[in-house]
Amino acid sequence: MNKVLPYQQIADYFIALANETQTPVTNLKLQKLVYYAQAWSLALLKEPLINEDFEAWVHGPVLPALYHQYKAFGWKPIERDDLQEGSVNAIIGQFQQKVQKLLSDVQYEYFGLSAFELEKLTHNEAPWQQTRDGLPDDAPSDRVIPKDLMQAYYSRFIVADEQD
Repeated sequence: MNKVLPYQQIADYFIALANETQTPVTNLKLQKLVYYAQAWSLALLKEPLINEDFEAWVHGPVLPALYHQYKAFGWKPIERDDLQEGSVNAIIGQFQQKVQKLLSDVQYEYFGLSAFELEKLTHNEAPWQQTRDGLPDDAPSDRVIPKDLMQAYYSRFIVADEQD
């Protein structure tokens, strides 16, 4: 079992990447990027990247502590002057090789999508849908998206040689 990482470290990676590439990242987009990092860690590495649980909120999976950390930005891009040029390499260098690859893959697949596109993706996937089952579309929820549900769902998309 590998060391589980603080969610802030994963979030810092994506914020630093946003600053370096001059691609704004909002709280909503950040939530989805960290969610997909966790989902694919569960599927590919068979273990959680972070300890915390995502909840099935109206706009998709949310890590409440991360949301509250950046809620002051509202729908505006998150600004962190401490995560500027060179921060991405410094942050990713702290991770094990397989976590570096995982984050690189998540970046490749999801980073170029908008917050709205990422929200739509999660809304069309079983973990969020099943966790919100029976709730009206606009109903607040603190229901936890089970890690085993995430692992089972995303594992279905793994090609055999990707697991090596």
